[in-house]
Amino acid sequence: MDTDKLGEAAAAAGNPPEAEKRRGVAAPGAATVFVLVALPLMLVSSYFFGDLAADAVVRLHRFKESSSSSSPAPAPADRLLGGLLSPGFDEASCLSRYEASRRWKPSPFPVSPYLVERLRRYEANHRRCGPGTARYRDAIARLRSGDADGDRGECRYVVWLPIQGLGNRMLSLVSTFLYALLTGRVVLVHEPPEMEGLFCEPFPGTSWLLPPDFPYKDGFSAASNESYVNMLKNGVVRYDGSDGGVLPPYVYFHLEQIHLRLQNHTFCEEDHRVLDRFNWMVLRSDSYFAVALFLVPAYRAELERMFPAKGSVFHHLGRYLFHPGNRAWGIVERFYDGYLAGADERLGLQVRIVPQMAVPFDVMYEQILRCTREHGLLAQVTSTSEPAGGGGARPPPPTKVKAVLVVSLKREYYDKLHGVYYTNATANGEVVAVYQPSHDADQHTEARAHNERALAEIYLLSFSDAVVTTAWSTFGYVAHALAGLRPWQLAPLDWSKMRADVACARPPSVEPCLHSPPSLVCRARQDPDPAAHLPFLRHCEDVPAGLKLFD
Repeated sequence: MDTDKLGEAAAAAGNPPEAEKRRGVAAPGAATVFVLVALPLMLVSSYFFGDLAADAVVRLHRFKESSSSSSPAPAPADRLLGGLLSPGFDEASCLSRYEASRRWKPSPFPVSPYLVERLRRYEANHRRCGPGTARYRDAIARLRSGDADGDRGECRYVVWLPIQGLGNRMLSLVSTFLYALLTGRVVLVHEPPEMEGLFCEPFPGTSWLLPPDFPYKDGFSAASNESYVNMLKNGVVRYDGSDGGVLPPYVYFHLEQIHLRLQNHTFCEEDHRVLDRFNWMVLRSDSYFAVALFLVPAYRAELERMFPAKGSVFHHLGRYLFHPGNRAWGIVERFYDGYLAGADERLGLQVRIVPQMAVPFDVMYEQILRCTREHGLLAQVTSTSEPAGGGGARPPPPTKVKAVLVVSLKREYYDKLHGVYYTNATANGEVVAVYQPSHDADQHTEARAHNERALAEIYLLSFSDAVVTTAWSTFGYVAHALAGLRPWQLAPLDWSKMRADVACARPPSVEPCLHSPPSLVCRARQDPDPAAHLPFLRHCEDVPAGLKLFD
């Protein structure tokens, strides 16, 4: 995600993006877009574009007038997302919960009635066992005393610990929630200061936040004695139960990406039978390990019933779980209504440059242009400020106004692309307006305001009609999966040529990629490549070793 130092005060005030400041345009609301945007833009455009941009703005204004007076009212949005969401929340406390559906395109995936049933059952169990209940107080007292209660307890928990950036956190949290659905656990989310208020509570009548006095949330790593792998190695737990049934009070499940491979002994069926004996699990992951849950035969039938379309897992669970808090949602609404809502079409362009593999700007920019023009996502320019046709005649109204949303930590991509379409007419008469909400230069996951802007830009991208995303980017995965859009994914660079042979390609699935699949060396089977024989798995286009779900 890419955010400038707009700051919380600027975001709250609805300040316009940098391009609009240079044009002297104040941030508009949707209802006043003609007065606050069209009129100043017409004055400025008379110098840069002749009458072309003015005609575009007038056409948009007339369209808004006619649509509000004579056109039939648009069909109401599916506020409950096909049954995913529960009604009855206090809407003012979380404006995004029922508002996001007005801006998303309709989902390409029908919601399974069985998934809806499972979500309602989960919510009921969370209300019974969540923080503040007598059952939770009893369970935490047993945990503190070291009483493992070897039998399956009345309430069982998985505590999620965050790691890495926002995209990784959202991928791992959806995966953890899916694991909880499959195993009858209650998810408790550790919310550090940089995440406070970032998301609304997703479950009615209860909280998913881990109480601050929970004793086990710091100091964990793959080397921890409490790690399941180390417990198994040291004989603390055994597959055959010869450990005598005396268990530690909790288990730590470490699912962090290490050299593009999750640890062994994490997704074998016998391991999950052992893990199921613990009432308390502490889990930390930076990966979309939901994919790996499909590798456990014991879970597969339930997963099939919840997700007849395998490519819908993150799409449905992400829309169910994640609702930006009111501060982040305010950024979304102000920017979308002020700069994107009036366009005929919206293109999202997400550029993530990893410092360890920094692609030079000129190389990446050339690849973006190849991708967008080869696939008709952006119009060619005429290398002149005169509209197509020339001759001084008044040009016809533009065929389309396209808004391009650039999301990047760097501002150079916006500057270059904006300059091209600001000073040159397009060959097809289309007006292209380029915007970038922010550009922080570097990622600051430790800063709450940065994360709020990151979350806002994920949602702004998800409201696009088409998206171009960067290979390997978990941020991009989350945005296009929420949208239900197959992205145009920029291909990894061939470093020997300093060029990608193919600029971009569309994956067959909207699902995120599991960069680091587990090594399935199990007692019952050796499976070095599950994608070779499981029909719903493929290797990822951007990470050849990775796995993704598809239909």
